[in-house]
Amino acid sequence: MLFKRPTSPRYVPFACAAAFLLAACGGDDLTRDPAQPISAKVQVVGHRGASALRPEHTLASYRKAIEDGADVIEPDLVSTRDGVLVARHENEISGTTNVSALPQFASRKATKTIDGAQLTGWFTEDFTLAELKTLRARERIPQVRPANTAYNDQFEIPTFDEIVALAKQMSAQTGRTIHLYPETKHPTYFQSINLPLEDRLVDALLKDTYTSRTATVYIQSFEVANLKTIRNRIKSTQPNWKLVQLMDEAGQRPYDFVKANDKRTYGDLSTRDGMREIATYANGVGPYKTSIIAVAADGTLQQPTPYVRDAHEAGLVVHPYTFRPENNFLPVSLKDGGTPATRNTAGSVREIQAYLRAGIDGFFTDDPAVGRTAVDTFKR
Repeated sequence: MLFKRPTSPRYVPFACAAAFLLAACGGDDLTRDPAQPISAKVQVVGHRGASALRPEHTLASYRKAIEDGADVIEPDLVSTRDGVLVARHENEISGTTNVSALPQFASRKATKTIDGAQLTGWFTEDFTLAELKTLRARERIPQVRPANTAYNDQFEIPTFDEIVALAKQMSAQTGRTIHLYPETKHPTYFQSINLPLEDRLVDALLKDTYTSRTATVYIQSFEVANLKTIRNRIKSTQPNWKLVQLMDEAGQRPYDFVKANDKRTYGDLSTRDGMREIATYANGVGPYKTSIIAVAADGTLQQPTPYVRDAHEAGLVVHPYTFRPENNFLPVSLKDGGTPATRNTAGSVREIQAYLRAGIDGFFTDDPAVGRTAVDTFKR
């Protein structure tokens, strides 16, 4: 998922006891009658693992997410030069690894156009898996998560197979099935350089009975064509696999639409007709959270939009992104007066519970322990 920069700032340690979070922390009207999710259980998704507490997309981050109560872990997937799927939020890796400090890879620095944007750095498709395994992960946003820098240069970049193995192992240890939520990153770009992601992902999932039969696997993308490609391949043979259409800002277009000169936007896909079209190839939608509850100019959460209702009427589950526990990411009305980097557990719980009340079926969070608290203390 993306780090959004909404118009109002959204960057409360428990300031209020869970029993009276709804009554005591802020002025928003968050006591409306709840809408009902269509899922039997609200899913807490560990966004890039427990990325508020460990460097993102590392086995340590995924393990922490599971230990802290995540139902699902989310690896973003890109390809190596030799066609192995690894977990990075984007294929340019200078912001999340130590690659720029390694002289043996200085010559790999390049400038490329990815999804229409020119980027300079180091790219996974220019490294073999063996070479990537010599790199170490670093914290993406040290100014907000300085404690995570203590883990810099400790952890490898994991393969998707290693993440599946961890989920399987932790499921056996905890006695609960840990589900997976892989995202195909830059699928049109990887197709253009003959490293398509779709078949590699499907093949990886099919080769282990844990992912082919036991766990629920949500496959997500901001593009459309690759989800349809996966749907056409699996048809109805994998009932435990669910496809999810991710949604960016209303005025933006999926990059495969841009390449195909399709003028439709995410806003068009978010209409009732758009939702019905999505339901022909996907099982859910993953919108940015303000599509469901907007934030007013004064920093208060507004009444829910019809988004969840329209998606549910189309038969789609709704999994918004992303809930983060630091003041920096919270609406003004839920901040606790600390610094932007202050962990504000109570404010984050209160924010999540507003969305639970709006009827969401699951949500992405950088801190699954906070998400677990929000779900477990929520009263309908």
